[in-house]
Amino acid sequence: MVQIRITPHIAIDDSELDETFVLASGPGGQNVNKVSSAVQLRFNVAASPSLPEPVRFRLMKSAGSRLTKDGVLVLTGRQYRDQTRNRDDVRSRLFEMIRAATVAPRKRIATKPSRSAKEKRLQRKKKHAELKRSRGKPVEH
Repeated sequence: MVQIRITPHIAIDDSELDETFVLASGPGGQNVNKVSSAVQLRFNVAASPSLPEPVRFRLMKSAGSRLTKDGVLVLTGRQYRDQTRNRDDVRSRLFEMIRAATVAPRKRIATKPSRSAKEKRLQRKKKHAELKRSRGKPVEH
């Protein structure tokens, strides 16, 4: 069991990562037809014992379409021509996503616009309305 340290408080067991190597499209010439250089990394976020609950929730929320219905995060790496670089790239992207999920968003403090800001807004609206009114057809008396 190899532990991969992501933050001082979070370490993921290497066995939690499931890597599959598939044929990649793109540059590589004849090599692309013979070598499985693309990497598909699967990480079960929903069932991972390594992640604290708030981090798990934020990671699942930020994963978007990369998360399956079962809570498995799927990342694909096919940027490079060789397997090891794609594997390192996908792993670093996963670790960066987890690091980003460890940061709790700050609470927004509700504020009200100042009186001068309200007045400026109304003046801009009046000026814009006058400009639009002046573009209309001339009024006949």
